[in-house]
Amino acid sequence: MTTSLHDRSILKLVTPFLMLAPNLADAHAGIGAASGWAHGMLHPFSGLDHLCAMIAVGLWAKQMDGRAVWLVPLTFVSVMALGGLLGMNGIQIPYAESGILMSLLVLGVLIAAAIRLPLAASAATVGIFALCHGYAHGIEMPRNASGMSYALGFMLSTVTLHMAGIGMAALLAIAGRPQWLRLAGASIALFGGALYFSS
Repeated sequence: MTTSLHDRSILKLVTPFLMLAPNLADAHAGIGAASGWAHGMLHPFSGLDHLCAMIAVGLWAKQMDGRAVWLVPLTFVSVMALGGLLGMNGIQIPYAESGILMSLLVLGVLIAAAIRLPLAASAATVGIFALCHGYAHGIEMPRNASGMSYALGFMLSTVTLHMAGIGMAALLAIAGRPQWLRLAGASIALFGGALYFSS
């Protein structure tokens, strides 16, 4: 069976993003040796839970289109910074890890079902999950790291991944493959559900 030119182009786009994740393990096994701006940049790439969630925000934002394209990612990054600040200061957010896994499940279902919530509800949805993701980033920052540089690093990575998601969704729309976007959402939801129910 042969693949079309559109399909091959999309595969070439998606493959590098899949290779960014060094392993399939959860990113939150412990504090580790990460410090500073560069390690803040790398942290969102350190596990598929973060990677998929950040890309999913971009996919969903572009799927909704309009003001959601910029407002949903902006809300995520802003609230994530607040969550990071709470984590850095040792302020506990209960069930943050569950919130991270639920973000994959919920965002994946929203994409798979092509659900377009009102703008305020969309922002609130990603905001809740962003708080959990930011908290995980913040609490895993080593004591000897600069909080500001570490935060700027993971925020920049998050913006990059949101833009990647928006770009992928836009290319799929141009290629006339909206079903691939929904399939991506279903895959993210299944991955999140598997992590959630196995944890």
